[in-house]
Amino acid sequence: MLISVRVIPRSTRNQLEWDGEVLKARLTAPPVDGAANQALIALLADQLALPRRAISIVRGTTSRKKVVNIEQLTPAELEQRLAQAR
Repeated sequence: MLISVRVIPRSTRNQLEWDGEVLKARLTAPPVDGAANQALIALLADQLALPRRAISIVRGTTSRKKVVNIEQLTPAELEQRLAQAR
């Protein structure tokens, strides 16, 4: 499953929230040497209870707008797991 993610690095806390059809990810990590990308994958894996290997960035590794592939999950399961994590 592919989802669009907008990353906001150097935030005060790690947080996921929906902004229309786009998932907004606030990350404490800076956008240097892939730190924000790794933090995004770790946050998604933690919030969705999936292994890190099930999540990969398909497009936008150097951009704030990313397309992320999440294996082993349907859109309905994604909504449910993110709602439970709050």
